[in-house]
Amino acid sequence: MKTFFLTVLFLGFCSTSFADDHMASSSESEVLEALSAYMEARNTRDFTTVIALSSKSGTLDTNSDGSFHKPLAEQTIENWEKSGQAFTRYFYPEATALSDDVVHVRFYSEGMVGPEGNMSDYRTRVTMNWVKEDGSWVLRTAHYSPANFGGVHKAQASDFDD
Repeated sequence: MKTFFLTVLFLGFCSTSFADDHMASSSESEVLEALSAYMEARNTRDFTTVIALSSKSGTLDTNSDGSFHKPLAEQTIENWEKSGQAFTRYFYPEATALSDDVVHVRFYSEGMVGPEGNMSDYRTRVTMNWVKEDGSWVLRTAHYSPANFGGVHKAQASDFDD
C-alpha cells in the first residue's frame, strides 16, 4: 500500500510539473499591467506616462505602414504630440518571460488613428519586448505588422521626421 501511495504521489507530481499549462510568472503579470497602463496613456494622450513606460535608452520600432525599421527613437512629448490621434483597444495579450529582465508580449490592436478630422480604421498585430530598468518594466522594442483583415497604419508626415 505504501508503494502504491508513493507511486500515485510521484505520478501526480510529474503530471503537474510537465503540464503544458503556462502559469504566468510575476514578471509576466507585472508587464501585462504595465502594458495596460501604457495603452491607456496612449489613448488619453498622457505622454508623460508613455515616456515613463518606455526605455530611457530609446525604443526600436517597426510600424505597420510598410516602412522599414525605424532608427532608435528617444521618446519625447514633442514627438508624441506630432503622432496624431489614436483610439485603440488591444486584445488577447500574452506575455512570456525570456529571462529575469526581458518579457516578450504579443497582442492584437484595433481602433482609429490619424490626424484629427481624418482618422482611419486601424488593425494590427503587435509584438513588444519589455525590459527591467532601474526596477521598473519599460518598453524597449515594438513591432506592428498589418493584420490582413482590415486597414493598417497610414503613413503620416511625422513618421519621417529625423
